[in-house]
Amino acid sequence: MEKSTTPYALVVDDDALILMHACNILEDAGFRCFDASDGQAAVMLLEEHAPSIILLFSDVEMPGGIDGFALARHVAGHWPHIEIVIASGRITPAPGDMPDRATFVPKPFSTQMVHDHLRATLPDGKKPEPLRTAV
Repeated sequence: MEKSTTPYALVVDDDALILMHACNILEDAGFRCFDASDGQAAVMLLEEHAPSIILLFSDVEMPGGIDGFALARHVAGHWPHIEIVIASGRITPAPGDMPDRATFVPKPFSTQMVHDHLRATLPDGKKPEPLRTAV
């Protein structure tokens, strides 16, 4: 079985426009995207596709019982190979809100901001080709 070299990201946001924007940014960075509109849908996707996902990019405030911080902690505990980026325009994480290796991006975010953040935070072995090349 041939393994794809294009990594997957899971984008989670309850705002459809932000979800689409974040997916476009990550696709430009070299990822293929799964997307979910809330934490519960994200967990269901992860249960099926976690081995191929290397990045979670999630909003904080979402409907349902699982917000972005809870989702990040769940992912860190169950799938430690997945890198975690949390984004919010209204909430700044307090100590203990996110797992240790999770990082934060403020909203509104731009393509350049997200790409620079991923270049700086993703381990080299997990960077898609576009993030390995010079800016």
